[in-house]
Amino acid sequence: MTMTRLETLKHNLQAALGADIALTEAYGELTLEVPADQWITVCNKLRTDASLRFETCIDLCGVDYLTWGNGSRQLESENAAGGAPSLRYAVVVHLLSITHNWRLRVRTYAPDDEFPIVASLIPCWPGVNWFEREAFDLYGIVFEGHPDLRRILTDYGFIGHPFRKDFPLSGNVEMRYDPEQRRVVYQPVTIDPREITPRVVREDSYGMGR
Repeated sequence: MTMTRLETLKHNLQAALGADIALTEAYGELTLEVPADQWITVCNKLRTDASLRFETCIDLCGVDYLTWGNGSRQLESENAAGGAPSLRYAVVVHLLSITHNWRLRVRTYAPDDEFPIVASLIPCWPGVNWFEREAFDLYGIVFEGHPDLRRILTDYGFIGHPFRKDFPLSGNVEMRYDPEQRRVVYQPVTIDPREITPRVVREDSYGMGR
């Protein structure tokens, strides 16, 4: 019986990385979960192994699982086995093999919520340079070994990381031009925090005929 492309990829991954790898399938896609201490090793294997050949990293992003599953942030593979540590920050890469015409999602979790850090993948795919800077800027994930880990979207004086789920909607500081000092200054936020609930949520009869 002929294997599908997805089945072939799954077989090749298990042959190259071991039958016990944390591999899940959903919506016609495979997700491989990798411990942080094996992140760079496994990714290099995915790129160089002839049966896999993921030459291209399409995207890298950070994820904050602070409120996922009502606070039970667990690795899917360990959760299935029953019980896992609570891990908040993840790094996800989307890979493409031009040679074999297949894709793979790979995810790792930073082992320390207070200081999330994972190895940089620049030695593996140099094109992730700006992606890692973006994840650092927005989530505060530190990429060890990155040659120039600076903010890329927010201002140099920005405080905090705006994509973290506990980051205040109004921010921590605001910026304005001071005509007396003739320069840009930072000051505490003067916007009163408020929550606006859309009518479609707060009114049961919204959109219905009167």
